[in-house]
Amino acid sequence: MAARFIETNGVRLHVVEEGSGPLVLLCHGWPETAYSWRHQIGALAAAGYRVVAPDQRGYGASDAPEAVDAYDIAQLTGDLAGLVTALGAESAVVIGHDWGSNVAAHAALLRPDIFHALGLLSVPYVARSRTRPSARFERATRDREFYQAYFQQPGRVEAELEEDVRRALLGILYTAGGDRTHERPGDNRSFAFFAKGERMIDNLIVPDHLPHWLSADDLDVFTDQFRRSGFRGAINWYRNLDRNWAITPFLQGAKILQPTIYIAGSADGVPIMLADDVAAMDSLVPNLRGKHVLDGIGHWTQQEAPEAVTRLLLDFLGKLKAERG
Repeated sequence: MAARFIETNGVRLHVVEEGSGPLVLLCHGWPETAYSWRHQIGALAAAGYRVVAPDQRGYGASDAPEAVDAYDIAQLTGDLAGLVTALGAESAVVIGHDWGSNVAAHAALLRPDIFHALGLLSVPYVARSRTRPSARFERATRDREFYQAYFQQPGRVEAELEEDVRRALLGILYTAGGDRTHERPGDNRSFAFFAKGERMIDNLIVPDHLPHWLSADDLDVFTDQFRRSGFRGAINWYRNLDRNWAITPFLQGAKILQPTIYIAGSADGVPIMLADDVAAMDSLVPNLRGKHVLDGIGHWTQQEAPEAVTRLLLDFLGKLKAERG
């Protein structure tokens, strides 16, 4: 496994790559980096694929532009398209988790000539709504805070998270993970929704032990990465939700036509919150090759269930390879 920097779309991205063969891009979510794919990179490479996982803009060792609008969906998908070109390839399978799923879906929509197949983990394809996101926030936050709305004020949540980066990351990873569901079934604290006037950071469940899927070394890696990068760039992705909606009216009702796989955990709150969107994929993604729900797994799909996710991805990729000859 090798790491290097690649120039694409006006920024320098830090990428991890391994293997040779058809190109597969792995796109992480929040708050993660390319390291979140540590279990899949080698396994997919060993099966005959060229696997590339970038720290996306604003994350890890990659560039983090100052302007908030430098993180809109046009720039994020442009990074991926440019990355394929910079790697000397003509096409790729793009697989994303969480925010990476959203970017991967838009890459498939906007550049079907490059991205010929799609993998979505946790976050389904969420079609463009007729309602601006900020209008939905107003309804969602009448009685409580909603994290995506809470993130809109510049500097606020960054300051909270950077008070103690290791504690914040452990709290986020545990609170949204499957271990929490098994160990604390009666604890309903959440950083997605919380009481008005409270800080998001104070609604994290910080355990006195690590989740079974996260080693001390793993947490050290993530902690070191976010201590260096801070959270500003990563949070700026959320500050473009209205802008993303405004610049994509042509995607209203758009369908994803490429072969697609969806994988989520039964204990993940995201597909529960987006249940209508999960259901809508049956019609909006007509070449959907399966919705896979992993029992007891929380939000961090490929980290919590590495063997199951790798097996499903290899099966999906293998069938694609056979079809493409």
